[in-house]
Order: sequence, then C-alpha cells, then structure tokens
Amino acid sequence: MRIFVTGAGGFVGRRLVPALQEAGHEVAGRDLEVDVTEGASVRRALAQIRPDAIIHLAALSSVAASWQQAEHCYRVNFLGTRNLLRAALHEGPTTRILLIGSADEYGASSPRERPLDESAPLHPRSPYARTKAAAERLGEEAAAQGLDVVRIRAFNHTGAGQNDAFVVSSFARQVAAIREGRQEPVMRVGNLESVRDFLHVDDVLRAYAALLDPAVPADVYNVASGRATPIQEVLDGLIALAGVAPRVERDPQRHRPTDWLVGDASRLERATGWRPERSLHSILEELLEDWLAREARVQP
Repeated sequence: MRIFVTGAGGFVGRRLVPALQEAGHEVAGRDLEVDVTEGASVRRALAQIRPDAIIHLAALSSVAASWQQAEHCYRVNFLGTRNLLRAALHEGPTTRILLIGSADEYGASSPRERPLDESAPLHPRSPYARTKAAAERLGEEAAAQGLDVVRIRAFNHTGAGQNDAFVVSSFARQVAAIREGRQEPVMRVGNLESVRDFLHVDDVLRAYAALLDPAVPADVYNVASGRATPIQEVLDGLIALAGVAPRVERDPQRHRPTDWLVGDASRLERATGWRPERSLHSILEELLEDWLAREARVQP
C-alpha cells in the first residue's frame, strides 16, 4: 500500500514509518512540512501522494502541555483532523483513514470490575482528551458520509526514544541519572496509587498495521493490554532493575487524584487476531537501557 503518515517526526511516527517500509509498504511520512492546521496544505499533500491509506498521528500529545497550550491543542488535534477528513473527501474518498485517538477520551475513573470496552461512555477531562474525543466524532460523521474511517483509542504506550513528559519515561530518566551520579538519589513523583494500562509502542504499531487491512471493519477499536498496573509497580520495577535506593518524594506539581484507566481490546483481537506481546518487565528494561545510554552521552 501507499501510506501517508502525518506527524511522522514524533515518537510513534519515527518507529512507524520504518516498520511499515520493512513490511513492504510505500510510505510518505510528513511532519511539520505539512501543516495540518491549514486545509490547503493537507489537500496539496493528499493530491500529490494519492495514498491508499492514511495514519493520522499529528497531534499535541501531552496532557500536561494541553493545559498550557489549549488553543494550540484545539488547532492541531481538532482542526487538523477536520482538515484531513475534508481533504480526503475530495482527494481520496476510498482511502482507509486511521484516526489515532486516546484512552484519555474515556476519562480516568475509580476502579471497575473489568477493563473498559468501546461501549463505555467518554468523559474527557483535559484539553487533550476533549480535542481527541471531538476529533473522533468528526471521524464518525465522515464515516457516515462514506469515508473509510477507523477510530482508534490507544492506551498508554512507551519505549526507547520517548521523551520524559510521560510517566514511565520520566521515572526511567530519573533512575538512570541517579545510577550515573548525575542526580541526587531522590525520585520526584506524582500519585503512585493510580492504575494504568501500559503497552510497548511496537505492539501498538502492530495494531495499526493490522487495522490498515480494508477487510477489517471500519469501527472504533481500543488498543490495550488489559493489564492493570499501579504506577507504584512501575517505579519499583525500574528501581530494582537499576539497583539503586533513592528517596521518593511526592511532587505537588505532579500530583493528580487517584484514578484508574485500563482497556479491553477484545474487539481488535476478534477483528485482526492482534494481542500484545511485550511484558511490562521488558518495557522497563528497554527504557532504562535507553536512558542510561542517553546519560552516558551527556557531557560532564
């Protein structure tokens, strides 16, 4: 397939483009050179590339940053999606479009008896989550107009190369810096009682690749492991792997109320056979090794 990837310069995009190429696809990855907030820019790109499929990654992806840049978040996440769908309607009405949304659309809640499936109501709380939920609604409306739109709610995913704005990578960076003697032996953390569903980014990429198949029904799909992992378990695992014994301090700036967000990907499994392959332990090992290598490259 000829695949157009927006946001190709981001954490996920940098891994997705080569993975698709290795699978034999022709990939046109674009980042800032296609401004998704400008409809004409998106339409020109689609007219030039003529893709068989689009994976729309371009987004402001940090929940924390979305509170500080709410207008920018709206322009990229909502207007960017609207522009892409409008352009596709004119330039590629048969193109399969993967809209990459987020588990944050559900809104973290109190613990439940079972993981959230796609029928669970959406309660987005942050500017990021609200713009993603609104963009998904645009996708639903575009599907009603005849576009081949797949809506994806991806749960927390991480791996080597992710920046430290995200919790697992933040912990790994701090642990690596402590082990290398570049940070005092103090971990600054938020709420360790909250529970999340963590995936390796490569497992998420396999899900996206499976959903490119036009034989898979265009629907909304969770990409989730179903594992309920307390944040405390992530911290303990990284500390044990690094062999350090830091003092743990709660940072009021990082603290959020205790909540829970775990997904059920049964619909995706039934449609494609997909299941996550990477264990939490292997995810933590990879992140720690990555941050240790980054710390080793830092000049004294």
